[in-house]
Amino acid sequence: MEYQLKKSLGQHFLTNESISQKIATALQQHAFTHLLEVGPGGGALTKYLLAIPNIEFRAVEIDTEKVAYLEKTYPDLKSKMIQTDVLAMEAPFNTPFTVIGNFPYNISSQILFKILEWKTQVPVVVGMFQKEVAQRIAAQPNSKTYGILSVLIQAFYSVEYLFDVEPSAFKPPPKVMSGVIRLVKKEQTANMHSEKYFLLLVKTAFNQRRKMLRNAVKNLFEATVLQDEIFNKRAEQLSVADFAILTFKMNIH
Repeated sequence: MEYQLKKSLGQHFLTNESISQKIATALQQHAFTHLLEVGPGGGALTKYLLAIPNIEFRAVEIDTEKVAYLEKTYPDLKSKMIQTDVLAMEAPFNTPFTVIGNFPYNISSQILFKILEWKTQVPVVVGMFQKEVAQRIAAQPNSKTYGILSVLIQAFYSVEYLFDVEPSAFKPPPKVMSGVIRLVKKEQTANMHSEKYFLLLVKTAFNQRRKMLRNAVKNLFEATVLQDEIFNKRAEQLSVADFAILTFKMNIH
């Protein structure tokens, strides 16, 4: 039984066994009892995940053809597949769970926002992304790659860039390098007025990242507050803690 690649779903299937093993090994460096794989595709990673003892495993896949292929190839998966769109689904467990995936590149940022919705339940994520996206998630202040994704993820997770993956590890080979990263939930997160304010401030600041902060976020603060020296900086010069502190000074009605 064969399956077709669907460009519309951003599908590039991992075929390199040693990379699959390496990802499965990285995953098991933090203990877990429940695991969700996002986008198992052809099952390159799935077969290693099914072999992990004493865990509850689920895999979410939107593509009917892949679900049929996976259930036929790995009969153990029959009761473990969730055929739906990960971006629209509820959390698959009522208990903490780890997330793993060779994430479809065209929705990888949206998947991260979904994980942020689930963050109280998700202590660890191991994921493969387009290298540029992986670097953006791990980026530090004062770099061009540091942006909305960096700040929002790093507010709640520590980010570790694990290793590069060459295009030749996939079929068909993507035109870009890939990177595997691990996110580990922070025990202490920065104190902020609210996540809603934090999200609004970060998005507003980076939407005009070339402007001085004072001009980019002027609608969110009183004129007197905007005189503060921090507003002479640009968004990319602020740390997660800087953004968090500023949420207490925002003036929104």
